[in-house]
Amino acid sequence: MRILITGNLGYVGPGLVSHLRNRWPDAELWGFDTGYFAHCLTGSDRSPELDLTAQFYGDLRNFPIPLLKGVDAVINLAAISNDPMGNQFAAVTEDINHRAGVALAAAARQAGVRTFVFASSCSVYGFAADGARNEGSPVDPLTAYARSKVATERDLQDLACPGFRVTCLRFATACGWSDRLRLDLVLNDFVASAMAAGRITILSDGTPWRPLIHVADMARALEWACQRGPEGGDYLVVNAGSDGWNYQVKDLATGVAAAFPGVEVSINPHAAPDRRSYRVDFSRYRQLAPHHQPQIQLPEAVLGLKRGLERMGFSDPVFRESPLIRLQTLRRHLDQGRLNSDLRWTS
Repeated sequence: MRILITGNLGYVGPGLVSHLRNRWPDAELWGFDTGYFAHCLTGSDRSPELDLTAQFYGDLRNFPIPLLKGVDAVINLAAISNDPMGNQFAAVTEDINHRAGVALAAAARQAGVRTFVFASSCSVYGFAADGARNEGSPVDPLTAYARSKVATERDLQDLACPGFRVTCLRFATACGWSDRLRLDLVLNDFVASAMAAGRITILSDGTPWRPLIHVADMARALEWACQRGPEGGDYLVVNAGSDGWNYQVKDLATGVAAAFPGVEVSINPHAAPDRRSYRVDFSRYRQLAPHHQPQIQLPEAVLGLKRGLERMGFSDPVFRESPLIRLQTLRRHLDQGRLNSDLRWTS
């Protein structure tokens, strides 16, 4: 079996590669990534890519089609991967996340690839105040990032057919330790704030809802999608996460603070409403993938982050200006002239 993972040099990729290598020791695992964040290793004493059979570098917008020959499954993680980056680079987000992703799928189908897995997002639901959203609920994408996910799902549906099975995993918000850690995610930010500042500051009134999923549980879902049977059909959109991981932001902060004696939680009761608020129903994923359900709970995720940051000697009170924030890394590339305004390498 040969699996191609695009966008493997990001936050989710290291854990996914390790998981798939443990699950399928004899598989050919290929990585393809442009390398924006390849250098952002955190606390690892070995390169995660050592678990790959081969690592390729390139821009998804100019994907080398011959690389698809003999590939059985493609996992597309490649994306401008959060709202702040998407807001600053809206056109690039559309080009990479949507247009290039759909072009990759079309080329994969033409090359005889049988399985295509797309990492989508529950952020497509936007604002949902009237109950948990399921896969049949209306979408309300509020950002360039979320709109790119909706558009890609739509176009992938037209490509799915017998012999080319497409699975769109609408992931909850990622969290947890990674060998390429990001701190621009809500749980990770709260843990870093507790450690570096002794205080968790919530900029909203704390009432917005967020579903979360640990990166290790994302890997389990991606493994399932690579080898799922005919259940769900040739084209499947499914929320990937756990009902127990639907949290209001204030309760999430309180849960983090419980692991750090003396840490205070500050809420802004006068903040403007945060329109990104949604609960998600994960019952379909529970039905379709009973043996690949999320296993990591909030206390374990917090402890893993705490221990990992301690190993790094982390104590940066201005970490939001550091390379641990993905937008800051892109800005450094731009400032140094390594990337142009279209986020293409200049040399």
